Amino acid sequence: MNNRVSIAVVITTYNSPEYLRRVLEGYRRQTRYPDELIVADDGSTDETNHLVKAFAACAPFKVRHVWHEDRGFRAAKIRNEAVKASSSGYLVFTDGDCIPHPCFIEDHIRLMKTGCFVQGKRMLVSQSISRTFAYSGALNMLRLCLCRHISGCHHLIRLPGYSIKVSGLRGVKTCNLALFRADIEAVNGFNEAFVGWGREDAELVARLYTYGLTRRDSPFSAIVFHLWHPENSRVFLTENDKLLEETIAGINYRCTYGIIEEGNERRQGRDADQ
Repeated sequence: MNNRVSIAVVITTYNSPEYLRRVLEGYRRQTRYPDELIVADDGSTDETNHLVKAFAACAPFKVRHVWHEDRGFRAAKIRNEAVKASSSGYLVFTDGDCIPHPCFIEDHIRLMKTGCFVQGKRMLVSQSISRTFAYSGALNMLRLCLCRHISGCHHLIRLPGYSIKVSGLRGVKTCNLALFRADIEAVNGFNEAFVGWGREDAELVARLYTYGLTRRDSPFSAIVFHLWHPENSRVFLTENDKLLEETIAGINYRCTYGIIEEGNERRQGRDADQ
């Protein structure tokens, strides 16, 4: 069944074309290509647009660039726009600073399972090598781990298809999260009430639990290498924490402001720092 389901990769980015270029190259070097790749652009300048167009012209799969105006950190909204622009039955969410392992797509296909979503793992790349890092084979990755340039050496163990059932929100990150399109549509996508960095990924997962999905973590396949970057502003984290707590305490798995805007209330706009 898994081989017949089309796969879309959704890559969130903001004004980091050099990192994004290497991430895109990582998808051109996959053992199994995605059926489509959507760059979810949270308001970057034209340099990113030119990069994506050049990549699309030579990519062996369909590439789309979804962009909205830069009005601060609005990752939830641009991810929803990318979902609407996609046509695939299975979605793999990641970020423009996360270089995929060469077997990343192949691994996610093995992990795909009805009634579940998959939380993949990341290996953190040090600041000293992030500007030049590219995947260069398992032995070299092990060497970089031993030199403490990459974290999480155990993730290099290859057990494709192996996953463990996990509960709770610890370790939830949309830099490596996969699920069926029907499931994210059922919960109405990401909650666009979240602006500014933080908790929009955990809030989505809280609603996926309420909807009835099981979380499967993949510690030994479907890995990304997360390039170092300065931390995003935490100015809205307290408010976002409150939104997350409300979702956890509630019983509704559909958000009001998501892929479809529901209800009669008018959205309350907030500016947010990238």
